[in-house]
Amino acid sequence: MPITLSEKSCRGHTLIWINLVNRQPIDTDIPGWEPWTQAEWDTWLAKSRQLVDDLAALDAAGRVDERNALIDANRAHWGALKEWLLALSAGKCWFSEVRELYSHYDVEHFRPKKEARALDGSKRDGYWWLAFDYMNFRACGNVGNRKKGGWFPLKQGSLCSTFGAPCEESESRYLIDPVDDDDVGLIAYDEEGKVVPVPGASDWEQERVTETVKRLKLNEHVALAEARRKVWQKLDLLIDDYKRAKSRCCTGNNPASKAKLAEVCVRIREMTDPAAELSSVARWCLILRNDPLLSRLVS
Repeated sequence: MPITLSEKSCRGHTLIWINLVNRQPIDTDIPGWEPWTQAEWDTWLAKSRQLVDDLAALDAAGRVDERNALIDANRAHWGALKEWLLALSAGKCWFSEVRELYSHYDVEHFRPKKEARALDGSKRDGYWWLAFDYMNFRACGNVGNRKKGGWFPLKQGSLCSTFGAPCEESESRYLIDPVDDDDVGLIAYDEEGKVVPVPGASDWEQERVTETVKRLKLNEHVALAEARRKVWQKLDLLIDDYKRAKSRCCTGNNPASKAKLAEVCVRIREMTDPAAELSSVARWCLILRNDPLLSRLVS
């Protein structure tokens, strides 16, 4: 019998979510990260502001090629935050949620810095004023980063942010953002390891997921889909072990089954821990069982 879920029960963090807005490199509680001093962070921010001022002057003078060259010449500035960005996700790509399978990692500019491309391939000027804004940075494996390039389509009729009239928060964008708490709830998975829209998603939300998956090769990259499938199968077996051990414990006086149950619970918690690779796949597999006792194991 197929498993069915209400729309409400399906919504949640089924993709890795990064609380970037409340994080800085000076934070002392990020595992695996040696925090910067306040002076180091202030220096980085000051250079960012100066670079944007320089970019604005070149843009105002119509010297777009020089503006873009200045961005390229300062790659090391955003590169300095690469390890911090990865520390925020326990070393995982923010989009694929793996450490190695999606190739080496780049600092991805969520909104492209030099030119932005629509669904039909037409181009508009990029979000150059965000080139050195750390809130526009994402950690992404270069399998997706290179395929994405300047791709950043907006819904027809959407507002479009500019340097003179910034309105990024009002744009109706296609690309799913792992920093957006609502966006991460739009992603689900099937047992074949494919990314799919969450049940109950609107037509527009489904379009966003479909275009994001296509552009970032989240299903096209075979090794990644296969890794998700294996996680799903492994958790499926653990859930069966859990139910079997649980049924044998219900009458009491069965220490062996109780020990087995405890062991299985630990393994399920490990797979669904946010620091684990593809933990969102494991979480979704568990959520689909629609079992409150299983759901409590998700940290």
